[in-house]
Amino acid sequence: MIGKLKGLIDSYGEDFVILDVNGVGYVVHCSSRTLQKLPRAGEAVALAIETQVREDSIRLFGFEAEVERDWFRLLQTVQGVGAKVALGILSILSSSEIASAIATQDKAMVARAPGVGPKLAARIVAELKDKAPAFGAVDPVVAKLAGEDDDASAPSAVRDAISALVNLGYGRPQAAAAVAASVKALGEGAETGALIRQGLRELAL
Repeated sequence: MIGKLKGLIDSYGEDFVILDVNGVGYVVHCSSRTLQKLPRAGEAVALAIETQVREDSIRLFGFEAEVERDWFRLLQTVQGVGAKVALGILSILSSSEIASAIATQDKAMVARAPGVGPKLAARIVAELKDKAPAFGAVDPVVAKLAGEDDDASAPSAVRDAISALVNLGYGRPQAAAAVAASVKALGEGAETGALIRQGLRELAL
């Protein structure tokens, strides 16, 4: 299996690049976000590769960083998400944006990707909610509030809102993600009561 390719850009297609490695041209499919970051034809590049072997074909998918490849793999563990949809999501959202969307259960953000309807977006954020932090790059606000870092610097209203949701029976990561989403929706100056009410709405979605 091919895990990495390093060579010269030969040419570009609509959703792929041909990478010349010692005279052999590999067709590597990439997200539009990755394609936009690659250099011009004739210049050198190294890509993390995911190889998918099917009965009638072998396809290579290229990524600027390994974390993007990890998300490509993880997204496909969700029913209804194949390589095309996973690349579509990675074309619209960066790795950190995907992680933040899942951590805050932001279905609308995921649904922006082509081929992802509301139901599939809901399934993605629900099934991957416990796996997102493992892939890092989560919004630092969410990580801090979730207790992965010292949250003493957070506003008292935020800390009180999280505490209130925890006292209602919600886990700290879920409560922190809901309050982080509430701060995003209401603004950093929101009072505790407003954050709690909005947080409960977020948790009910």
